[in-house]
Amino acid sequence: MLINATNFVGTALIILIALSFLIDGIRYGIEAVKNYRRGVSATFEILAMIGNLAVVAIILLTKDFGFDWTIALTGAWRIIGTAISIFHAKEGRSETSGMDVAESLELPDIPSVKSSVKKIQKEESIRYPIDKTWIIVFLVLLFIIHLGRMGLDKTALGILSPGVALFGDVVVALIITFGIISPLRAVFKKITSPVIRRLWIWVDKVPEEQRKKFGLRRIVNSYLERRLRTSIRLRNAGYSFRSAFMTGMQTGLPYAAMLAAIIPVFGMSWYFDTENWAAGIWDNWAASRTDEWRMAITRSTGETPGPNAFRIIPDSVNNSSDFSFIIIGDPGEGDASQLCLKDQIQIVSEKPDVRFILISSDIVYPSGEMKDYETKFWLPMKGVYKPVYAIPGNHDWYDALNGFTATFFEPKAAHDAILARINKDLKFSSTTESHIKELIKEAQRLRTNYGVPTGFQKSPYFQIQTDKFALITVETGVTRRIDDDQLAWLKQALEAAKGKYVMVVVGHPFYAIGEYQGSLNKDFQAIHQLLRDYKVNLVMGGDTHDLEYYVERGFGNDPGSVMHHFVNGGGGAYLSIGAAMKPRDEMPEKEWAHYPATEPLIKKIEDNNSFLKAPAWYWTKKLNGWPFTAEFLSAAFDYNTSPFFQSFFEVKVEPSKGVIRFIPYGVNGQLHWKDIETSGNIMPGDKSAESAIEWVFPLTGN
Repeated sequence: MLINATNFVGTALIILIALSFLIDGIRYGIEAVKNYRRGVSATFEILAMIGNLAVVAIILLTKDFGFDWTIALTGAWRIIGTAISIFHAKEGRSETSGMDVAESLELPDIPSVKSSVKKIQKEESIRYPIDKTWIIVFLVLLFIIHLGRMGLDKTALGILSPGVALFGDVVVALIITFGIISPLRAVFKKITSPVIRRLWIWVDKVPEEQRKKFGLRRIVNSYLERRLRTSIRLRNAGYSFRSAFMTGMQTGLPYAAMLAAIIPVFGMSWYFDTENWAAGIWDNWAASRTDEWRMAITRSTGETPGPNAFRIIPDSVNNSSDFSFIIIGDPGEGDASQLCLKDQIQIVSEKPDVRFILISSDIVYPSGEMKDYETKFWLPMKGVYKPVYAIPGNHDWYDALNGFTATFFEPKAAHDAILARINKDLKFSSTTESHIKELIKEAQRLRTNYGVPTGFQKSPYFQIQTDKFALITVETGVTRRIDDDQLAWLKQALEAAKGKYVMVVVGHPFYAIGEYQGSLNKDFQAIHQLLRDYKVNLVMGGDTHDLEYYVERGFGNDPGSVMHHFVNGGGGAYLSIGAAMKPRDEMPEKEWAHYPATEPLIKKIEDNNSFLKAPAWYWTKKLNGWPFTAEFLSAAFDYNTSPFFQSFFEVKVEPSKGVIRFIPYGVNGQLHWKDIETSGNIMPGDKSAESAIEWVFPLTGN
């Protein structure tokens, strides 16, 4: 949800990338001409010039595929080009860097300093080819590790994903070197420089041979030389891109590799796990195709258009009986923040009146792939024996909805849907007939092994209607819009629901993080207006990872009009903090509530925050993340430790009593009014802070 970039920033970044390759191409062209005039081989320079200019051409050709796609292609080529340059590179420029460093550090002009500088320069010259080799080997090994963990789906895109993760490792290594180690070292060097000068003088008091003998002077001399070596390397980094890259890799790559190894152990991380950065590539790739894919998928069913299209009739849901169902939003991280709800979901699902479960967004992170379904859907849902339906979130579209379709569609509908999607694809995917069968077979294997009932749908959106109640799902894809077919279907479903209590479950909420989201684009606002026109009673959306409630009043020409809005995205993903950090007087409506409340959230973050994140937390708490938002920084404070503030809803439809109840649950059972923060006019007058929360509304149409 935090991956989408603005067009302005994306365009600016692509322009800078294109200019960098263009400048490199021109530079290599000039070097080729110079070598030709000197009678020296210019083959490498000519190939480098052609390669860089070819990338500029690729940028121009792929600009319509989306910013992230273009950046990924050019970034991958930059890695390849850098590797080639490293192998072709001559010895680094170190003839004067040693004495330059000694002079800048104001080291004494004594034999021990000169001897150490000379020795370090010689050793760096000798080890340069060795360093080139181990860096490349290290990068290859990291790529293989990412490939093994992320899986290879035998497509170009399947190789690109671990390539993006590797590029992330390189970026992290450079950030560690030049963004963390270098500044900290500069400060430390400034503070300790007087002591270091005295230590050099002390070491120099004995001959060089004596300094080699084991003792305190040898230990001090080794430390001084190590410090001097690092300074020389950092000085060399300023001479060329090649030297900077080499220094960044020598210093930062081991730390980046450690992060790549240990971060997944602590649960899912969006900012610090480079394997999840690949999801950003698929965001724009899927965004530009979702409407066509969705229409191809739904048309493949042969469903006759009309008010009953894509209608599901769960067992024991009829016009006269009371029934309940569970709605879970954004569950699929597969770590502690998801598993903490497992027992409560199972307990509530075992109630006799509960007929089905609906998952309303982002079933599996980061990219909705089948390989992640076992740990992020089937295992957390084990023990649930009621039918499970779902509508996809933006992340589920990142693998072209293959994993979702194989899991939640009827087997034949899944086969036809994936095949129809392929025919609308740009042929970048090599999904074959055999691969489609493998996906459906794997979904069936997991369904059998875990006993969770799925596979009842024919479409990513559907409706359930009784005489007095209508549940209509709206699938908003990646960019908060619907295609023409879904729009026509939605209007027919709303027509059929006139006079009933209408609940719409939408992929993205119209109100979230303490702001109105409808104005994000005109298509999304048009959906909201359509629901207003049909006087929909209540809208529930996921995507934002918490529980929020807003009452929208007085829209259109009817001062008595009212629409209730829930954000229900706390099913397992990292916690969104935007609403909790929003000043009360800036809320978009007068009646609101959110869970968690502000103070418990702040306490959890501050109890778990490390000194490394202290600046980010101060920035978030005091400045609301400006020029971004507190919500933008939510994933930075994703602590998989208790207390957990995840949540889900039970919805009780009770025609016998003429009401519908919305009951929120947390990790320890039903939430109470004391657990949430409200505008002060939400809790019923006959309830206290200790009372369990139930939002109760008449089961009638507006």
